[in-house]
Amino acid sequence: MGKFDNKRVREQDYFEKYDMQKKPVKQKWYLKILAWLICLPVLLSPKRKVIKIGMKNVKPPYVLLCNHNAFLDFKVTTKAIFPYSANYVVAIDGFIHREKLLRSVGCICKRKFTNDVLLVRHILYTVTKLKQIVVLYPEARYSLVGTPSVLPDSLGKMLKLIKVPVVVLNMKGHHLDSPFWNLKHRRNRTEATMTKILDPEEIKELSIEEINHKIQEAFIYDEYQWQKDNNIRITYKKRAEGLHKILYKCPNCLVEYQMDSKDHSIFCKQCGKKYEMDELGQLHATTGKTEFSHIPDWYEWEREEVRKEILAGQYLIEDDVIVDSLPNAKGFIPLGDGHLKHDSNGFVLNYEIKGEKKTLVKDVASMYGCHIELEYNGKGDAIDLSTLDDTFHVYFKNLKNVVTKIHFATEELYKLKKEQGPN
Repeated sequence: MGKFDNKRVREQDYFEKYDMQKKPVKQKWYLKILAWLICLPVLLSPKRKVIKIGMKNVKPPYVLLCNHNAFLDFKVTTKAIFPYSANYVVAIDGFIHREKLLRSVGCICKRKFTNDVLLVRHILYTVTKLKQIVVLYPEARYSLVGTPSVLPDSLGKMLKLIKVPVVVLNMKGHHLDSPFWNLKHRRNRTEATMTKILDPEEIKELSIEEINHKIQEAFIYDEYQWQKDNNIRITYKKRAEGLHKILYKCPNCLVEYQMDSKDHSIFCKQCGKKYEMDELGQLHATTGKTEFSHIPDWYEWEREEVRKEILAGQYLIEDDVIVDSLPNAKGFIPLGDGHLKHDSNGFVLNYEIKGEKKTLVKDVASMYGCHIELEYNGKGDAIDLSTLDDTFHVYFKNLKNVVTKIHFATEELYKLKKEQGPN
């Protein structure tokens, strides 16, 4: 096991788990004003347009479901719900070194891609007792290419239980402003549509599947198509830099992990094929055929390639890894060396705590998606695997640029498991 060398985390902190039982609180009036002041440039900016549909008589409590593309989402959400405050569901890594503050402003802690009954209780308490708006980002991660991420099947079931209006905030332009793979702000204009999609009577009458379908329809978006349709030009010179982390497979020679990028170009180091990204976000091959001019099309082609690999029984990613643990909000604790295997059975992570060997198994049915990080904490690309009382960030020692493929494989394995039905 590695040393507990995080200066802000002591060894004994590992055994102190985050208190998920503590109930959420209503945001104090002075913290609400502070939040407005922090978001004032967005609140006043005509570049951050919010269009409201069917919202005239909608007041708290209600559930607000938002798509998730960048940190800007939180500021635009504040503008959309103004002058009301809300309780936000936030992943535990958002609480690091600021647990007291986030609890004070009403945030509800969640570990990603876990089946958390306690979270539903906290949300129910928030709408029934605190009479607050509950804000959720159900995609549970930033979109990789500005298109919808998979939503949990449990969403409709939860809304059936809560029985309050459901509103969707669909934000466009946030991925373009600071894409997940290159967070440098482009400062383009954005647009959000805030729509009431369900009232309690409809929720009562509709099936869980019908509720989920309505949400999925409201979550349809495509940042690059929106950019092209609205002639939004991004002149930032390095607008393609980092894109190879997502578009990791060459459509020309079909080799994986050899893509790279610089400035406004993405290219394959294996075959030399090069594509330039224009000011409208479209790709153009410098020589030969442009296999994909639309970035999401390349992305979805990679997904299909992974699915084929799974169906052929050939999918496997395995490597020695470095493991960090986040049992609470005090900071990551380095656990040192480990070993990760991901195949058609799911994840198996072997690691150690104080010399004691541990194994975390996450089978296919337990994860409909996988959260990934790029160049995180100065340690490189990572995936995170969570239990109800711990979160492990896993960094690869030998493999490069594999996390997007793992993200695809997790989703496709889950879909195939659902299609097969119960054994």
